[in-house]
Amino acid sequence: MNYALRMHGVNVARLAAVLVGGLAAASQAQPPQTSAAPPPLVRENATVKLTDHVWAIPDFNVGLVPNVGIVVGSNATLVVDTGLGPRNGETIVREMKKVSTNAEVFVATTHYHPEHSLGAAAFKGAKVIMPRVHQEEMAEVGKQIQDTFARRSPLTAELLNAAVYPTPDIVFDREYRLDLGGVHARLLWRGPVTMHTRGDTMIFVEEDRALFTGDVVMSQRFLAAQNTSSITAWLATLDELASLMPRTVVPSHGKIGDAALIARDRAFLQAAQARAAELKRAGKSSDEAVAAVVAEIAPNYPEWGNPSGAAAVARAAYAQAR
Repeated sequence: MNYALRMHGVNVARLAAVLVGGLAAASQAQPPQTSAAPPPLVRENATVKLTDHVWAIPDFNVGLVPNVGIVVGSNATLVVDTGLGPRNGETIVREMKKVSTNAEVFVATTHYHPEHSLGAAAFKGAKVIMPRVHQEEMAEVGKQIQDTFARRSPLTAELLNAAVYPTPDIVFDREYRLDLGGVHARLLWRGPVTMHTRGDTMIFVEEDRALFTGDVVMSQRFLAAQNTSSITAWLATLDELASLMPRTVVPSHGKIGDAALIARDRAFLQAAQARAAELKRAGKSSDEAVAAVVAEIAPNYPEWGNPSGAAAVARAAYAQAR
């Protein structure tokens, strides 16, 4: 059913490259900020039921707020993403307790960026699950991006003050199947190359055919690539996600929808990849390829905002083209 009808978010050189790309991607993952932009707070009393076992706290397209997932089985509960700092995490805990009385709680973060992982301290006694690469990336560059986010405003500084990244209780390499009691969540990592980040984690709730995509799928904004992103791997991952035939798709940011969100992102990536490769073969520069994608392809996706948001994907596609 349509979501709207259901309603009644190391190597020093290598480290520097990852950090620069990660900061750029994190910035691009947010809608344009203005002086009147709403605060990056998970909204209280906004939880909606999506399927029999799945709830979400929508982001309302607010920057630095993720779509938060709550998956409830008969024995345990899984929370997907934790908000920007403990204050947001505490809001999520209160919302979780409205739909679940389970004592056992698991927490999964879709990637290391602060709005997804730095509210984890609020989940006392919960077990944190993440891919090994996600853990490594968090340790390598998490503090730098936390400091960068904290400088965005006095409120982000307050929200992130003394916030710490979670230590995982369960680490996996490619896939982990979690039994919550009558409902099973598959946690998927499809590295080792970078998409939005190196540690991108997706969660598929099998019985409900509900998919949490992290920033691998987005709506209301362009996909945020890094300089090192593999568009080829990203497309292969989108193909795999589509093959799961999800009925409900929850991107990290933007409106919740269905498998059409995957198809739309895939079409954009394919078009940007093809145009960038064509221009590279013709001897054009990266900047020329980016300008072409922004001018020719991005306007076909007006719901994603300023066409310049396509630049990161275009640059990554050009770098990968042969």
